[in-house]
Amino acid sequence: MFKNILVTGTSGFIGYHLSRQLLDEGYSVIGLDQMNDYYDVSLKHSRLHILKKYNNFTFIQDSVENPNLIDTLKNLSISHIVHLAAQAGVRYSLEKPMVYGVSNLMGHLNMLEIARHLNVEHFIYASSSSVYGNNKKLPFSVSDRVDHPISLYAATKKADELMSHSYSHLFKIPTTGLRFFTVYGPYGRPDMSAFLFTDAILKDRPIRVFNHGNMRRNYTYIDDIIQGIVGALKKTPHNYKIYNIGNNKSENLMDFIQTLESIIGKKAIMEFEDMQPGDVPETIADIDDTMKDLGFKPTTDIHQGLTNFVNWYRNYYHL
Repeated sequence: MFKNILVTGTSGFIGYHLSRQLLDEGYSVIGLDQMNDYYDVSLKHSRLHILKKYNNFTFIQDSVENPNLIDTLKNLSISHIVHLAAQAGVRYSLEKPMVYGVSNLMGHLNMLEIARHLNVEHFIYASSSSVYGNNKKLPFSVSDRVDHPISLYAATKKADELMSHSYSHLFKIPTTGLRFFTVYGPYGRPDMSAFLFTDAILKDRPIRVFNHGNMRRNYTYIDDIIQGIVGALKKTPHNYKIYNIGNNKSENLMDFIQTLESIIGKKAIMEFEDMQPGDVPETIADIDDTMKDLGFKPTTDIHQGLTNFVNWYRNYYHL
């Protein structure tokens, strides 16, 4: 039985949509966010403004790595934690590695300690498809070895999975890791391709097309991602489990761009570049276990998802 659900990163892209879904279903949500400036903070404030309209929402501005955070949370009767707060971005990890150590490693460990001392019923956390690195076997399965991360971001996410395993083993805390695959949709992050490309096309700026367009991604619409997280929340948890949360269809990057062009009604100016360090040429998720265990079924195709995103973008930025 849910009491209060703590969602970290509640002003972030996925955290906002998850919080809103849970609030709409009548659950009490405690949102935690540092409100850092990795990208435009006004977008985070816009998301938070919507959440604060709900009577069953409480917001706490703090960082997940704060060792005194437990003092703020200990009297709030938290039964479940969905830990989504992290420093995102594969490429940014090349520039600011220490930020990832603090937020993704110390922050995750601190949240596990909080889960332990608050005796939460289930600790769900965000992992990433990036942990698969340059695995050649497709689709990516949670049974695959993921011992060779090719970015610091991926390494921190793998470390989070290992720390969670140890806490599940030592303290019997049910933990579920969700490896997200290229999430996009309304209120999406400005550093992700859907946002970057839409913004550039509408403003007649060039877009950077890495690996000369020879990339495939498992683009997954935000509503489908949220369905997977809620499915994990409502399921009786294993002691330790990892799931892929993604669309089981891989899209070519050039097709992605052409779909955006057709929706916007304008051609992109493209600058073709080599593969960026830390990137991989293709991702696709094996979601058989996710569908079986969590009732997960992605239903939003790329044309509908991008149409929804472009409509939101035009409305939000009055373009």
